[in-house]
Amino acid sequence: MIGADIEFANPEYFWLLLALPLAVLWYVLKRNRQGASLRIPSLKGFGRPGLLSRLQPALFALRLLALAAVITAMARPQTQDISTRTKTTKGIDIVMAIDVSSSMLARDLRPNRLSALKEVAAEFIRKRPNDRIGLVAYAGESYTKTPITSDKSIVLGALREITYGQLNDGTAIGMGLATSVNRLKESTAISKVIILLTDGVNNAGFIEPQTAADLALEYGIKTYTIGLGTNGNALSPIGYNPDGSFRYGMRQVEIDEELLTDIATATGGEYFRATDNEKLEAIYEEINKLEKTEVEEFKYYRYEEKFRPWVYLAGALLLLEWGLRFTVFRSFI
Repeated sequence: MIGADIEFANPEYFWLLLALPLAVLWYVLKRNRQGASLRIPSLKGFGRPGLLSRLQPALFALRLLALAAVITAMARPQTQDISTRTKTTKGIDIVMAIDVSSSMLARDLRPNRLSALKEVAAEFIRKRPNDRIGLVAYAGESYTKTPITSDKSIVLGALREITYGQLNDGTAIGMGLATSVNRLKESTAISKVIILLTDGVNNAGFIEPQTAADLALEYGIKTYTIGLGTNGNALSPIGYNPDGSFRYGMRQVEIDEELLTDIATATGGEYFRATDNEKLEAIYEEINKLEKTEVEEFKYYRYEEKFRPWVYLAGALLLLEWGLRFTVFRSFI
């Protein structure tokens, strides 16, 4: 009748159970004093007390059990069912601007920069279930791969499709940033964020990075910038083989960290440098912590009272005691 999931709304009533041992003591003392005493020289000729006489205290035991059941009912045993509902109180719209120039095929990250980025970015997207995310790809020019959406399957599918060769080669940081701003400028989200990643210097496009940063500032868009590449030289594409595949060789890693820092500082974001896979993962995890979506959780409690069976049990015990007292044990009252 009492399971592991049962709780008591008024457990303080169990203190009344301390009265039961006192009642037992009172009954024993009263029973010893209740009968008249008779002194005789011998018990020969008297039979032993009958079975009913010995069972008479069971009537008192039934009353005690009934009282214990009433006390348990007063403690209000109940089960509790909890349901939750979450409400996003602060949504974040995020655009990830990804450099897809040929230098992103450098192998200083495993297996190369672009593949490592896509793997880490996919994990970042999965950890943002309450936000809308869009993708912008840029090289010598830029385009929107997917507008901001809450459908993470669409975003993840678009991320997998991003490859080198879809745009003219080059690094148009200003174009990538400006396209990202264009995707967010009409957003009504409380917080708007761009995560711009590049592994080079601005050498293409007709929009200056500083101009794009000013636009981001005007529309209240925070920009986090990431410079991707090891320190020193990296095994990078330096030409083409006769079959059209890339020929690799060591090339100096050049990242305009001053520009990326200025963009981030001007818009209220931060600049990060990722020199390997582990550092890249740590950066996206840090951004994930910095840009937290506020989620309000509502809990609904439904209680189901379980005191009625105890009341019924107490009533049944008292009824049984009353019936036995005026039938089987009538001659002993």
